[in-house]
Amino acid sequence: MRWLTPGGLVAACAVGVGVTWGFGWPGLTLLAAFFLTGSILTQMAERRGPNRSARQVLANGGVALVAALLGSWPAAAGAIAAAAADTWATEIGAFSPFPPRLITSGRRVTRGASGGITVLGTLGGVAGAALMAGLAAALSPRGTAPGFASLTGAGVAGMLADSVLGATLQGKYECPACDARFERGRTVCHEPVRLASGWRWLDNDGVNLAATLVGAAVAVLGSHGSPP
Repeated sequence: MRWLTPGGLVAACAVGVGVTWGFGWPGLTLLAAFFLTGSILTQMAERRGPNRSARQVLANGGVALVAALLGSWPAAAGAIAAAAADTWATEIGAFSPFPPRLITSGRRVTRGASGGITVLGTLGGVAGAALMAGLAAALSPRGTAPGFASLTGAGVAGMLADSVLGATLQGKYECPACDARFERGRTVCHEPVRLASGWRWLDNDGVNLAATLVGAAVAVLGSHGSPP
């Protein structure tokens, strides 16, 4: 499967098995919908980055896996909705005719910069969250909360958390010789890069994991607030 590295394929299978064990075919269907739509959008946007590694797969699906093993449908659905919203926002935002702006300040940033958002991308993210929410609501066990609106909100909350963390706390690096900017500390330009802002240990995968945690938490809170 060209969308995944060998390690990524193993991680994806582990997530799929765990979610299926926890929720049966409804959980697997929801997870497959996220993976397939995100991968197709990536191809449509012609983003030819490296195939997803095990770390990237777990950053997006690890929370859903843990929620499935714990038997929490709201947490799993909220995490998947958040992952889908973030992925859809990124890939659909690539088609925006306007440059992205930093979510915290409104300053223009380059395409692909962490924390940068566009109107088109944001609307795409909401659509991704709504699709996962609708599917989760249709597949959920009878009487299980939260419903469509709560799960959509959970997905959008995760997407926004991803952008805010990317703009503020995610580690960003620069080359001391030419001031080129990078988002990974392993990148080397003319000299070893140095930390310019954010936390060294928080990279894009960590931000994605945090976003799915936010989605799961909001969905769980929504389930507690819903009538029986």
